[in-house]
Amino acid sequence: MIYKKLIPASLLGRSLIIVFVPLIILVILTVLVFYQTSWTIISKRLTQSVVADINVIVKLIDHNLKFKAMRIAKEDFKMDVSYKKNTDLNPLSFRPARGILSFRLRQALEELNKPFFYDLSNLDQGAKIAIQLNQDLLIINVNKDRLYNESAFVFLLWMMFASLVLLIVAFFFMKGQIRPLKRLSIIAEAFGRGLDAPELKGAGALEIRQTTNAFNQMRTRIKRFLKQRTDMLAGVSHDLRTPLTRMKLQLSLMTDNKAKKELENDINEMTAMLDSYVSFVRGEAPEPIDRIKLNDFVENICKSIKIKDQKLITNINCFIETSGRPLQLKRSIMNILENSLRYAKKIRVDVSNNDENCYIEISDDGDGILEKNYEDVFKPFFTLDPSRNKLKGESGLGLTIARDIVRSHGGDIKLSKSDLGGLKTTINLPL
Repeated sequence: MIYKKLIPASLLGRSLIIVFVPLIILVILTVLVFYQTSWTIISKRLTQSVVADINVIVKLIDHNLKFKAMRIAKEDFKMDVSYKKNTDLNPLSFRPARGILSFRLRQALEELNKPFFYDLSNLDQGAKIAIQLNQDLLIINVNKDRLYNESAFVFLLWMMFASLVLLIVAFFFMKGQIRPLKRLSIIAEAFGRGLDAPELKGAGALEIRQTTNAFNQMRTRIKRFLKQRTDMLAGVSHDLRTPLTRMKLQLSLMTDNKAKKELENDINEMTAMLDSYVSFVRGEAPEPIDRIKLNDFVENICKSIKIKDQKLITNINCFIETSGRPLQLKRSIMNILENSLRYAKKIRVDVSNNDENCYIEISDDGDGILEKNYEDVFKPFFTLDPSRNKLKGESGLGLTIARDIVRSHGGDIKLSKSDLGGLKTTINLPL
């Protein structure tokens, strides 16, 4: 779980990690290997060279050639030498530093077999080395260039700078490759909400182009299927009205009242079913997307409902703005409210939202629905009335149409038990 929290959620972040982590590991390994080998060897060679020159100076002084030793040290060895007679070492005035250079210098000075101290705390001013020669003290200030090689650190800086440049180049390159994916996700989200999403142009890598082409083909097939379904239902509903009209005319000429009554009921039932089909097809018709103030929208729908002896309560205290097709959403909410009014005496409508979705909850105190039938009631032409009498207004398409409309907006409808004792219908829509 800790690793999952550290890894970025975006594809761009993960791609940069794939590029950046091996690069960092390479730099770290290079630095470690360099310090363990190259820098150690360089420091050893430099300190040995300095101590060898100091040894020459010591030997010249031992042969009473002090002034010659000082001249050679300054002119040839880049060292400033001072000689103090009858002076002992004072360790408190020297501060040996830590590190590879200090370690190698101490190793080299130990080969002189003489008491010594050194100070590398201010290397820019040179390395200060003191050597005890019998009762006298030899103080040598070695030039920084004799012990310190800046090219090593320049090499490391160049490696870090090159790594940073490569990271920036990789960032912009990956961002350009991921841009078509972001565009595809936005278009897919819009298409899922029922918007008229445009066809995407192929861009980016081969795999992204293939994904874009697959989405375009899926979009075309879905739109073709929806159009075929709408045209078929519209054609069937239209064609059946003609024979029904002829049947009504022939029925008016009948003299047998009993048979006439039964046929009239059948014809009226078929007419009600056809009206439901036409209503369903009307919901598939295109409608422009508009901004919707959900609180006012739901409030106006509740006010337009004709109530006889029922009680309709609204709980709308927040301002919510979303987008959608107003007529279709109104029809969806009306279908659910009419179902509640048909079976309940008390209905409550609540509107709420969070960061991503808004919710319309319609609760009633009716008989409710068994949990096993929660999904069945959304099936076309399914009714809980055993008689399936379409004259009661139960065509079996009300909830089907409602959920189709809500899903075309990228939302959904869920059923659950109401705290009023009946059924609660929850409509969720994306903001």
